[in-house]
Amino acid sequence: MALTIKNNQKNELCLELTDDFFSFEDLSLKNKVLTALTDSSLKRLTIQAEKLKLWDTTLTAFLYKIIKFAQSKKIEIKYQKIPTQLKDQLNLALAVDRKPTLDVKKNISFLEDIGETTLNLFQTILKGISFIKEAFSSIGRLVTGKAVTRFVDFVFVMNDCGPKALLIVSLISFMVGLILAFVGSIQLKLFGAEIYVASLVTIGMIRIMGAIMAGIIMAGRTGASYAATIGTMQVNEEVDALKTMGIPSMDFLVLPRLLCLVISMPILVMLADFMGILGGAFVGVFLLNIPSSEYLKYAFEAFGLTNFLVGIFHGFIFGFVIALCGCYYGINAGKNADSVGLATTKAVVSAIVWMIILTGFITWAFSIIGI
Repeated sequence: MALTIKNNQKNELCLELTDDFFSFEDLSLKNKVLTALTDSSLKRLTIQAEKLKLWDTTLTAFLYKIIKFAQSKKIEIKYQKIPTQLKDQLNLALAVDRKPTLDVKKNISFLEDIGETTLNLFQTILKGISFIKEAFSSIGRLVTGKAVTRFVDFVFVMNDCGPKALLIVSLISFMVGLILAFVGSIQLKLFGAEIYVASLVTIGMIRIMGAIMAGIIMAGRTGASYAATIGTMQVNEEVDALKTMGIPSMDFLVLPRLLCLVISMPILVMLADFMGILGGAFVGVFLLNIPSSEYLKYAFEAFGLTNFLVGIFHGFIFGFVIALCGCYYGINAGKNADSVGLATTKAVVSAIVWMIILTGFITWAFSIIGI
């Protein structure tokens, strides 16, 4: 290990880190640096680590004490070619303690209240866009083989949001198909066209209803789970621990959950389509006395590849939205138990709202295109 103290310019002290730093506990060297910082003429402390090789957290602790002492002396701190992970650890250590504070009611005018609300909304939008950009960057690192993630996490999350969700998605979709067929038959009976219940249920389920039902179920089940899990990690300071170890939380926590849900949702949508059509067949065959062969005939005639692919596309988008909402509110949760509950609620509500908004936008866009 090596640490060189230089006076490059007047009023500037330079600490040059070279070689390896492990179990750094040289008190005499630390005292020497602190003594040098007592010079009243010093205005800047430059930490240079261009030749630094391997190091551990003892170096971070050493630099933390030096920087805190320099800050108390109103000395400017400048980093020069230091590793990103070391800089992130120092920034995390030097961050202001996030302690809960009581909300103070401010007597402001109506216009000021509108302006403050608008600014908060604008900042929230920018924060969300930044999170989405980081998610795409994480996917890019995965493609190039640079993402810090584990396959075992991917398998664990996939098992939770895939196979374990099959039963609830099947049950709810079957009931939705049954209800859709029953309600549709009431009007179709007026025209003696009960046979078209098969077409009604098939088109409705494969184009949009299957995707929406699967999306709402997964938002309440998996999206909430994502927010609660990561939010609890925030309370236990596990996310801060990952940052301290130089592990990007976006790669380690968000990326596996995002990929698993994006992969699982189209499959769950296909299952929801099938179970919805099966529920409609139950009403058509046993309640409306439609021959099963005739029901299948009209169902197959109504089944179109375009409608089917539109539903799968909705599932893909919904998976992305649910995962982003769950992980976003989990990552940005507070440091207490109440914050975890609030993050879970926001994740579910936001996911459902955004799914409905995107459904309207996609439907409008497809109608213009002619799909």
